[in-house]
Amino acid sequence: MELLLAFKTTTGLKPLRIIFFRDCVSEGMFKMVLLKEMDAIRKACSSLEEGYLPTVTFIVVQKRHNTRLFPTKEDYMDKRTVVDTGICHPSEHDFYLCSHAGIQGNSRPAHYRVLLDENKFSADALQMLANDLCCTYARCTRSVSIVPPTYYAHLAALRARSYLERSGARYEGGSSTGPDDSRIELPEIDPALLLRYLMFYPLSIRWICLAFFPPCSTK
Repeated sequence: MELLLAFKTTTGLKPLRIIFFRDCVSEGMFKMVLLKEMDAIRKACSSLEEGYLPTVTFIVVQKRHNTRLFPTKEDYMDKRTVVDTGICHPSEHDFYLCSHAGIQGNSRPAHYRVLLDENKFSADALQMLANDLCCTYARCTRSVSIVPPTYYAHLAALRARSYLERSGARYEGGSSTGPDDSRIELPEIDPALLLRYLMFYPLSIRWICLAFFPPCSTK
């Protein structure tokens, strides 16, 4: 909801299309996550304006898998390598993208699973979008292995966990850290600087690209 309001405040328009990248989801949770989070997206859109239903593309990004790509003729794996046949699912929309340069040995590509595509992307268009986003990570001068919205989402989750640990607060999946007398009084954060206002990518004047991260944990 905050991201939609921030986008509307910045551009004066509501996004017509939403591209949603989701990390940390196993195959057995695809259906549950899709139903639960699409319902949350629809409710957020409806709360912004009655009858507002932008088209959504829901993509799961996976890096924890055992698939490796290696060159057969060259000395290294060329970045921007895409595999969408042979080792992919026979009926579902998925692809492997090696957007980063494999400097030595084999490379672990990112596995993109498209659970919902109301925007009707072609396979080439979606692969090109994911690859181009990998070249926009602000912390690196080279292309990275997964789309930057997922990196920024993990950084936001790590920062939230650090604040909770320093304050001694209890949160989902963890427990309080240290005795009560070790808690640190944290300063107030200027609302204008909150990270949630920066966690969207205006791909064009009417597009918005989001990332979602799991609850903070101590692991």
